Amino acid sequence: MTRGGHRGQNPTKIDRMSTPLDSPDQGGTALLDRELQELIEEQTQDPGDHERFSHYVKKDKILESAITGKPVRALCGKKWTPGRDPEKFPVCPTCKEIYESLKK
Repeated sequence: MTRGGHRGQNPTKIDRMSTPLDSPDQGGTALLDRELQELIEEQTQDPGDHERFSHYVKKDKILESAITGKPVRALCGKKWTPGRDPEKFPVCPTCKEIYESLKK
């Protein structure tokens, strides 16, 4: 009788075991961090009329969002990730009112 295996079979040789650090994008904390970030972004985006209106946002925040993919906050308080042509929608009345009051 042999030890460490079944009779008549050669034991399989293992070169080395992989760890989560071998492939950071395949698991471990990198995957958890990415999933957490996606969940946070989903929860921080406000549902509502941002699909029906164009909103006023600071220009530097639009650029930052285009680079990072993070949501922006409009003058009216709506938070979303821009991704459509604002020229195709009417301006949010609340954003417009706030913008006009800032110009005075």
